[in-house]
Amino acid sequence: MSFSDAQAKAKANKNRTGAGFGTQVQRLGRFMSAMIMPNIGAFVAWGLITALFIEAGWVNKIAEGLNGAPNDGVMEWTATVAVLVGPMITYLLPLLIGYMGGKLVYETRGAVIGAVATMGVIVGSEVPMFLGAMIIGPFAAWCLKRLESTWQGKIKPGFEMLVDNFSLGILGGLLAVLGKMIIGPIVSQLVEWAGEGVDFLVENSLLPFASIVVEPAKILFLNNAINHGVFTPLGTAEAEETGKSLLFMIESNPGPGLGILLAFMLFGPRMLKAAAPSAAIIHFFGGIHEVYFPFVLAKPKLIAAAILGGMTGVLIGVMFNGGLVAPPSPGSIFAWIAFTPPGIGNFVVMFAQVILAATVSFFVAAMLLGFGREARREDAPEDDSAADASAASTTPATV
Repeated sequence: MSFSDAQAKAKANKNRTGAGFGTQVQRLGRFMSAMIMPNIGAFVAWGLITALFIEAGWVNKIAEGLNGAPNDGVMEWTATVAVLVGPMITYLLPLLIGYMGGKLVYETRGAVIGAVATMGVIVGSEVPMFLGAMIIGPFAAWCLKRLESTWQGKIKPGFEMLVDNFSLGILGGLLAVLGKMIIGPIVSQLVEWAGEGVDFLVENSLLPFASIVVEPAKILFLNNAINHGVFTPLGTAEAEETGKSLLFMIESNPGPGLGILLAFMLFGPRMLKAAAPSAAIIHFFGGIHEVYFPFVLAKPKLIAAAILGGMTGVLIGVMFNGGLVAPPSPGSIFAWIAFTPPGIGNFVVMFAQVILAATVSFFVAAMLLGFGREARREDAPEDDSAADASAASTTPATV
């Protein structure tokens, strides 16, 4: 190896392990990914239950199609199952994220206090507290780790469990109260500001730029607050005058999410690649957009793909007078078809909005994922460790 090659290799290693801004961002991204990825299956489970059993879900729609009218017996049964939807997204999923974030910092004890503190932010806000869980879970575990380090090795035998339980309980309770009093109201304020930003863009005919606000807000699970709190009232008023409204298509477009999930199917890390196909089906055909949000949270830079894809769909709608007659709920491709006004032109514009949005988000996400290069780097350490373990198991033990 030449001296210049050695210098280049040393510089590359320094960049990967140094304290530069880029390295810190990468570490933060990997940490966020580690909080989200183990819980992807839980999001898929919630998405399936939601897509199948809510009032506008597939079970009721199929029963209605077979009988030609709503089936009261089936709707009553699905309603008993659909009660799972709210508690799962409000409590279970944020608690899992807070638990995992705490575990990454301080193993089992960190996981426990992370879940306790997350409960505080959950009850402190009216929106799903995924962002709050990602903040307070690791923070609570870090606080506990620092606190217990002050007396580690100094407690008399027999008192360790007592001290450990009370330290976790007292600190966890304080952080839960802190989360309820501070983080919850902060997120509620963010929701209000997002709504005001969208209102400003709508009033000033800057609809394509609404995606700059809408898509990041969606990823933080504020989609229902924006859609039903802002777009549905404004769009309903417009549809009463003109027969359709483009506002119904801004948040509910399944194209950007589909493009991102397709990019993960082809170029994502192993774990996310395996979960992407089922998430794509639930998202596109079931209309449950929340199943792709964890994929973006795991790779936050992909928010750019969601924004550009959303802007593309809205721009097509503005240029060619797109719109729906009512708010699609859930936002599946079938709901979009059902609420498209009569006329071939309206259907052409609608499909163009979905297809082009998906295409743009796919190519942007693929570029941000390095067309698989980033996934190979992430998966390589696992492969190397597996190979090392295999070699170690086949190597004869020395005496």
